[in-house]
Amino acid sequence: MQNIPTGTLVIVADGTKARMFHTEGQGAEMTLRQHDTLDAADIPLQGPSGSAPTQQTPQKNDERTFAKHIANKLNDGALKHEYAHLVIIADPQTLGELRPQLHKETQDRVVGELAKTLTNAPIADIQHALH
Repeated sequence: MQNIPTGTLVIVADGTKARMFHTEGQGAEMTLRQHDTLDAADIPLQGPSGSAPTQQTPQKNDERTFAKHIANKLNDGALKHEYAHLVIIADPQTLGELRPQLHKETQDRVVGELAKTLTNAPIADIQHALH
């Protein structure tokens, strides 16, 4: 990804955890500053959005519910103008669950996506993936 503006919200997620960062600087000088984490164990059990396959395991159902929670948080932030630009890094399954749940205001702020599992990676690895 190139030309990620300073102050971009970067979310790194999988089915059980999400880390939220803001970018500082641009290009080769860009760094990430973590400001929040979300954990699936900390959210209320609301159920996933939409219909689930009949063979859905409880773990997959929980992961879908967590993706819904992440999407709601991103949508809320976009509608409140808390961020202008967004990069989403998530494992392919979570990314696929997030996309259809993002509000148009949120979608308009997406400047990059990466289908990769980096939730437990060091910040340096995440920064490298953004360059």
